[in-house]
Amino acid sequence: MSNVLFDPLFGRHAKNDAPFLMLEKGRALSYGDFVALSARLANVFAEIGLTKGDRVALQVAKSPEALAVYAACLRSGLVLLPLNTAYTTSELAYFLGDAEPGLVICDAEDAVAMTGILKGAALHTLNADGSGSLSDAADAMPAVHAVVECGADDLAAILYTSGTTGRSKGAMLSHANLLSNATALADLWRFTDADVLLHALPIFHTHGLFVAVNVSALSGAAMIFHAAFKAEKLLADLPRATVLMGVPTFYTRLLAEPSFTREATAHMRLFVSGSAPLLADTHTDFEARTGHRILERYGMTETNMNASNPYEGDRRPGTVGFPLPGTEIRISDPDTGIEVPQGETGMIEVRGPNVFSGYWRMPEKTAEELRENGFFITGDLGQIDPDGYLVIVGRQKDLIISGGYNIYPKEIEVLLDALPGVRESAVFGVADPDFGEATIGVVVPEPGNTLDPAALLSEITPHLARFKHPRRIEIVADLPRNTMGKVQKNILRQTYTSDA
Repeated sequence: MSNVLFDPLFGRHAKNDAPFLMLEKGRALSYGDFVALSARLANVFAEIGLTKGDRVALQVAKSPEALAVYAACLRSGLVLLPLNTAYTTSELAYFLGDAEPGLVICDAEDAVAMTGILKGAALHTLNADGSGSLSDAADAMPAVHAVVECGADDLAAILYTSGTTGRSKGAMLSHANLLSNATALADLWRFTDADVLLHALPIFHTHGLFVAVNVSALSGAAMIFHAAFKAEKLLADLPRATVLMGVPTFYTRLLAEPSFTREATAHMRLFVSGSAPLLADTHTDFEARTGHRILERYGMTETNMNASNPYEGDRRPGTVGFPLPGTEIRISDPDTGIEVPQGETGMIEVRGPNVFSGYWRMPEKTAEELRENGFFITGDLGQIDPDGYLVIVGRQKDLIISGGYNIYPKEIEVLLDALPGVRESAVFGVADPDFGEATIGVVVPEPGNTLDPAALLSEITPHLARFKHPRRIEIVADLPRNTMGKVQKNILRQTYTSDA
């Protein structure tokens, strides 16, 4: 039997003794041991009664065992539902109700809360140190499990991406979507089994899971596996690495460390940035400090990676380079869908084997954003410069990207507007050198009411994942509007950018 994604990523490494995950205190997990662990976990899933196409929801801290759940799902034909560890119980209730997973895996500390929203799913626990009921069950299982046959169009994962109406959408990603993207990136970025990737990204996100892990596994490279980004730990392991993938926050914080020097990075082959815009100043400062030019790329949940600055050639600040091999990018008029001349600004549309098959149980939304000709309407505005580089100009929707995570203002505005004494609100992002963008909220009080910004924040934050919390809230008399009555968030951004 063949499995389109598991076989090239993990299956071929079953007898490979080379290190795959390099851990703390000199510990390492070989490719062969990792594949064996995936088989043990697959046997646990089979014992629960999960079969091909069933969903497995995973909301746990980053660990080798958590990553092995991904591999176990691939080999079993199951669909992984990776969930941000910051999501609240109310947010999780929607995801579980929508995806209807057969199994939910969470930290033991969250098990009681999770029990109330399982909706019939089985429950296992997995802690940051690898302990938990899932590991206990896997330890009792044989390290052999038949690989389930999976074709190109079979689903590998569902990743939820918020909508501007507040209802999250589950992007369905197939085995072929993920394999085609990993293959293109591994070739474009010159990955080999001699590489060592410094991995400090979360693994519930496209960047950390499908880019970093898939490209490394496909190439037979090793990963220095950090539970989270900590500048001092990353610097300590830097001498053993050849590649770092990160979000702009990684690079601004490294630049704040005096020991991050040209000498410290002389052996590095590649620094990649994505998931949020990289400010031109960061790009310039990084090159001046290290002699390396960061390679910025462009992607999203629904399409994986779409474009990349070149490995060899000019990596231009303010651009995301060229379409990946096999991927088409066009710029269209947002109103008509007709392609605009080169150099003009319009909607970025993407077509290729990397583009998802649609939104889970949302055919109407899929039809709105995925054209019949295969082009996906990204919601991002951009232009192609005279040399063919893609420049992201802005977003048609009000998406905020902070620290690599997507934040949709509508979700926060709904909470603010529901508070006593609030007439209306507007939430927007402003440029931030550390996180890419910072979230700001402005609130207009009802006549005769006095509002306390700190009190408003304390009311809404329990209902939001930590990364969605506004940096601050301002009280204003009115919101700026155009002649059609639409709030002009561009004016708000300009007003608050200088003091973000």
